[in-house]
Amino acid sequence: MDEIKLTTREQRVFDYMAEFGSITSLQAFVDIGETRLSGCIFELKKKGINISTSFIKVQNRYGESRSVKQYQIG
Repeated sequence: MDEIKLTTREQRVFDYMAEFGSITSLQAFVDIGETRLSGCIFELKKKGINISTSFIKVQNRYGESRSVKQYQIG
């Protein structure tokens, strides 16, 4: 079987999801410096990695509830 070649940024996002179970845009930006998470996820999916998406509720700085996308492997 062929090994999937990932760029450094793709590998960092993949490793983060593998270690912590999921990733959001804020986590990607703060923890690994990734500013275009959706683009990276798109590329990972294109390379055949199964990534699922769900929405989670978070509160913004004003205490308002918002939905954000959360990505998981599998």
